[in-house]
Amino acid sequence: MYKNISRLIFSPARLSRCYSAEVTSFINRNLSTEQKYNIQEEACDGRPLYLDAQATTPLDPRVLDAMLPYLTSYYGNPHSRTHAYGWESEKAVEKARAQVAELIGADPKEIVFTSGATESNNIAIKGVARFYGAKKKHVITTQTEHKCVLDSCRALEGEGYKVTYLPVGQNGIISLEELEKSITPDTSLVSIMTVNNEIGVKQPVADIGKMCKAKKVFFHTDAAQAVGKIPLDVQAMNIDLMSISGHKIYGPKGVGALYVRRRPRVRVEALQSGGGQERGLRSGTVPTPLAVGMGEACNISNREMAYDHAWMEKLSKRLLDQIYEKLPHVIRNGDPLHTYLGCINLSFAYVEGESLLMALKDVALSSGSACTSASLEPSYVLRAIGADEDLAHSSIRFGIGRFTTVEEVDYTAQKCIHHVTRLREMSPLWEMVQEGVDLKTIQWSQH
Repeated sequence: MYKNISRLIFSPARLSRCYSAEVTSFINRNLSTEQKYNIQEEACDGRPLYLDAQATTPLDPRVLDAMLPYLTSYYGNPHSRTHAYGWESEKAVEKARAQVAELIGADPKEIVFTSGATESNNIAIKGVARFYGAKKKHVITTQTEHKCVLDSCRALEGEGYKVTYLPVGQNGIISLEELEKSITPDTSLVSIMTVNNEIGVKQPVADIGKMCKAKKVFFHTDAAQAVGKIPLDVQAMNIDLMSISGHKIYGPKGVGALYVRRRPRVRVEALQSGGGQERGLRSGTVPTPLAVGMGEACNISNREMAYDHAWMEKLSKRLLDQIYEKLPHVIRNGDPLHTYLGCINLSFAYVEGESLLMALKDVALSSGSACTSASLEPSYVLRAIGADEDLAHSSIRFGIGRFTTVEEVDYTAQKCIHHVTRLREMSPLWEMVQEGVDLKTIQWSQH
């Protein structure tokens, strides 16, 4: 039963090539939709292709197989110490804890299970700052962090802390010299993400960790977009706290982890009161099925990281080569070298990003972070790297994942080329550029 259910994770198109007609028919009935996407007289049946891997990833079938027994048969509370139901759940949770720890080079005792990277970031930033707040009242972060990090820092400002928001260069990477100048004897924590969720840029976390260690300042990194995708070692990189998300590495939603160094010990003030689970840092019953799923996701990522990296490299190059060959005035946002290959953020000049997203209705893409996608304002990350407002509005993020196929990339590239060309032909600005007019020299009148 478990094996059959786990197969549901794949798309009907792939299943029809791999599995029986009975299974394929069942999935087609359950995954298809009557809804039609009708834009510019083009209608699309069913579900679009998925290229938004930075927002979330599909559950790996092997992860589901690992989780299913703990959703049905082994349902004990892992904190119940008086009977076998609790013991077997506790054993499963501790195995998962060890799998997460192994992926990042940590000790299992340093892993705290949370509900996700947002909670992990809140615990790390607020918890460290408040614990050491009597002696140190300064925190450093960057302008391009995830919204939960920025909002946590703003909350600390409301409590009387001073926060330095470091700028980034046009490539999205911070200046180590600026960071060094910003660290003062009053600084308790530096929080800088490993891989940016919008533009995929990798920060020099090893250099940052080395600097923080020399300055005796704790270093926290939001590694939700990096863990399981690029090699990370908390010991070698001198990382004191690290936030991890389950659903960004083909695990279940609703679970994450926080690495907290034990030697030298990092003290954290708990945000949540309760039974004192997870070393007293995160009270509440650990959800065994979710923890098991996250552990297995980390285990798979640990084994297959090199393969996944090669696949991302192949598909990202294929996508970019096709787009660059056919479309001029396409700008890649962020550093093209120091980047995670599965995240490609492109600005298509003279095209409104939201219009392009609507035209690409049969491909699931985004114009930025899923956590701020309801806002019509241009991305604060793109503004931070100095992108013009019109280019910031014309950006699209392509998220390539483990299960993305060559055919999906080719289809997306061709559809993107077609619709960008069509939308530009409708734009008077594009017509002016074609005639050689420099738009930046025009004085636009306001009415």
